[in-house]
Amino acid sequence: MTSTLSEDIKELIKFIIYLILEVSIFFAITQTLGGITIPNFRTAFLIIILLSLVNAVLWPIVSYFSLRFIVLTIGFGTFLIDGILLYIISLFIPGVYISGISLFSIPLLIALISSLLSIILNIDDDTSYYHNILEKEMKMIYSKEIDMDGFIFLEIDGLSHSTLMKALENGDMPTLSKWIEDGSHKLAKWETDLSSQTSSSQAGILHGNNSNIPAFRWIEKENDNRVISSNGRDNSELIEKRISNGKGLLSNNGASRSNLFSGDADDHILTFSKFTQLSSINSSSWYYLYSKPYVIARILILFIFDMIMELGSRIRHLFKNIQPRLKWRGLPYYVARAGTNVAMREATTFTIIGDIVAGQYNVIYATYMGYDEIAHHSGVEDYDSFYALRQIDKQFKRLEKATMKAKRNYRIIVLSDHGQSKGTTFKQKYEISLNDLVEGLLPDEITIHSILHSNDDHFREKYSLKPYVEDNLEKVDRRIERSIDNTRERIDNTKEKLDSRIDNTKERIDNTRERIDSRLDFEINPRERFNEIKSNSATYEYFERLKKDRTFFNNDEPFTKRLNNVSKDLNLNIRFSNKTTVSRETAQAIVLASGNLGLIYFTDWSNRMTYEQIEDAFPGLLNGLAHHEGIGFVMVKSEIYDTIVFSDDDVLYLDSEEYYGNHFLE
Repeated sequence: MTSTLSEDIKELIKFIIYLILEVSIFFAITQTLGGITIPNFRTAFLIIILLSLVNAVLWPIVSYFSLRFIVLTIGFGTFLIDGILLYIISLFIPGVYISGISLFSIPLLIALISSLLSIILNIDDDTSYYHNILEKEMKMIYSKEIDMDGFIFLEIDGLSHSTLMKALENGDMPTLSKWIEDGSHKLAKWETDLSSQTSSSQAGILHGNNSNIPAFRWIEKENDNRVISSNGRDNSELIEKRISNGKGLLSNNGASRSNLFSGDADDHILTFSKFTQLSSINSSSWYYLYSKPYVIARILILFIFDMIMELGSRIRHLFKNIQPRLKWRGLPYYVARAGTNVAMREATTFTIIGDIVAGQYNVIYATYMGYDEIAHHSGVEDYDSFYALRQIDKQFKRLEKATMKAKRNYRIIVLSDHGQSKGTTFKQKYEISLNDLVEGLLPDEITIHSILHSNDDHFREKYSLKPYVEDNLEKVDRRIERSIDNTRERIDNTKEKLDSRIDNTKERIDNTRERIDSRLDFEINPRERFNEIKSNSATYEYFERLKKDRTFFNNDEPFTKRLNNVSKDLNLNIRFSNKTTVSRETAQAIVLASGNLGLIYFTDWSNRMTYEQIEDAFPGLLNGLAHHEGIGFVMVKSEIYDTIVFSDDDVLYLDSEEYYGNHFLE
């Protein structure tokens, strides 16, 4: 009783200080900058009190009916609505005049002052009058009692087990630490598959299927060499359509909040794969976010503070000479960092609190991506990275408090989609980029495009590939035009050709048998023809022995020449040839980076190039890559031996799991 009374007195003192400071700052600024005519301090006090009372009475109703407008204006519509309310108040107070742009700027100013003081005085927003009113409203709307437990999955993007352990030991995540100590949660370690990044991992978690997601970004040759980037709005939607069977983790009355994929949830907010769907605007969970008129102002202040922290981080890294560090972050990154570490974080927490209070969803999955964003640029265990984890832990505490008011029991599961390791970039360590290394191993005429920077710089990504995209579109257009012309010509000549073919069919069938017996064209159907050769036990044993001969692969001669030497040794009377011809003046290569993976594409070949084709077209490329000290291994598909992995002079035949040389993957 005494403790409760003491807390109430503290809160009352806080409120009095808050009110006096708010009126004083508001009056001082308006007297200096104008925008509204206020005759004296007493009038300023009256304006603040009346606007607060009007908001207290009307805002829950106003925000409910104007929710779609507020969402479409990203919350800034709240200041326009408050401006109208302020104008109505001014009509009843002598000497107060406001009009024009001030109907937006003055409510914004009041909101910024109010939010700043709330942050400084540590006033709990989640226990405010507005939220208490809203909780009662939402419980009335969703009045059905539910006995079944609900589940809330909270993903910390990019957090490794080792970094989490340090955060717990250093006291950066007290809420999570308390859960573990109390026994309500257990810490388990898991390993991702390849590739270790959000799109692949979250696809598996939410949809149970991460097939054909080889990296963060890749090229699809079958789709006109289209560049697929996991966090592209259109691409993430395309990927989800491919991996979803309609039975994802959130398909049974679930909700997706701030994720890359939806998990087949009907209700989704800030979900990349669903950005083109306007249905998310109608979600009732937005109501909780905008239940307080000044929530956007709070986010703005925290947003600016985070940008200042980023500036401080750059200065600290420079003066302390922290290595390794990125030389280029750019001005857009200030916004990108604050957007993920503040705006997305706050919006995610507010909407989940609304979901918890309503109690309508069985499963909720949300991603907090601020740590991953900062860790990519500042370092996985930098001061700012641990700061991001501290802020995320505060969200966990807010959500825990919300579950205590919920109509159903919610269980909270915290997880990470992948980890990160600290280290220098390839270029920093070897003073050459992967792009430069590949370029040095290819003929001078080959045009090379690349994306080697971090996975969140969308503007630079589009700029980097602009020449390639434009050129590729021209190629597609020319291919379509040629196809149309050829089709017309084929239609015109169809009758004549059919007549000729009918007359010659029998003769051609007879001749085909003779040609199959007399020669082997390795390019037409290499695997089928090679299987015919391997049916002979002597030649099969010979090719099996070649597996052990590392010099056979670590050779800069064209591969068809090596095969012809084999044919000569075995007296096969077969000449292997490669009829694929691509002009080096027009040939293009794309080099992509995805974490610790590098991907190389030659876009003028319509299908994935085999080991044999690459060796024929670009002798020495694979050998040069495999022998570079900064490359752990090179994986390629062979027409003869299926998947082959090279590292220095060592070879692994992946399908049969046969090593020749050192076991470099163990």
